[in-house]
Amino acid sequence: MRTPVLTTLLAILLVGCNGQAPAEGPAVDETPTPTETTTDVPEEDIGEVLATVNGIQIGSKEFQVAAARRTPADGDKLSLEEKQEILDELVVEKMLYLEAKAKGIDRDPKVQKVMINTLLRRDVYSNVRNSDFTQEELRAYFDAHRDEFVVPEKVQIKRIFIKVTDARPAEDARALATDLRGQVAADIDSFKELATRHSEDPYRRRGGDLGFVSREGKPGIDDAVVAKAFEMDVGQVSEVFEAGGGFNVVYVANRRERVERTFEQMKGSVLRKVKNEKYKQLYEEYVDSVRGDYAVDLDADTLATVEVEAGRRMSIGGRGPRGIDIRRPGESQPPGDGGREGADQ
Repeated sequence: MRTPVLTTLLAILLVGCNGQAPAEGPAVDETPTPTETTTDVPEEDIGEVLATVNGIQIGSKEFQVAAARRTPADGDKLSLEEKQEILDELVVEKMLYLEAKAKGIDRDPKVQKVMINTLLRRDVYSNVRNSDFTQEELRAYFDAHRDEFVVPEKVQIKRIFIKVTDARPAEDARALATDLRGQVAADIDSFKELATRHSEDPYRRRGGDLGFVSREGKPGIDDAVVAKAFEMDVGQVSEVFEAGGGFNVVYVANRRERVERTFEQMKGSVLRKVKNEKYKQLYEEYVDSVRGDYAVDLDADTLATVEVEAGRRMSIGGRGPRGIDIRRPGESQPPGDGGREGADQ
């Protein structure tokens, strides 16, 4: 369970000076334009010192940022009492920060990642602007990576899957699948109910609907199932066939054709991709620049003895090593390949 101090520290780190959690920032395919301003106050430029908490100074510039978020009671100017309340809040934040640090909470991996992301946004990515990239550069990238901006052909696959098990040999599994296939062929509207009752894969809860799938396939779905679906017409029900450890009945409910998009349609996505490559380059250069400042001792023998259980595969997206966010504030998830997003105007 997260401790109250850790919760408070995370809130302070996440909320920062602008009162909001850091937005997702520039991933491979992301953007609206990032917020170009920052509320970070460099240590050497804190303004007039208003308070000190165990040596940590609270300056007038940090105070002004916090005060700008407060609406005066009289609608005009903050009273002295209101200013004192704001300063007291900043003092409390410093106290809690020092308390958390004294308890070693800065060693918590979650806190460290927040700190790392803040460092990267301030010192590495802050100088990258949309205007750094010319239309000629963007168009050249688009021309060299056209396939990345194509919505591939997809089919909506619905499936009933009957497993072969020790308790149910192949002949019995095939017989059950054949019976279900006959019921579907007689009444296609019964597919969802039959799949929900009989199918033996995670999609039974969705009435056997695997969703729209491209020729590249989908994790957890045997490639033979996808290949079969692409051979079929919309509205067609397959014969029973064996694949993936059991017998399958496939129904193609819909099809989306391949869509090629123009540079003008995808200009925003192109900019996001080009910027993200720049962010990755800057990240690597920054890491190289600080690597020599730290002594690192690796214990290969102990590492070899650590047992690791296989976990979920994570999507890289806009994350750097170990999930470090390499995106700038204000940037969001890119258009996917679902074909619904249309153009990036």
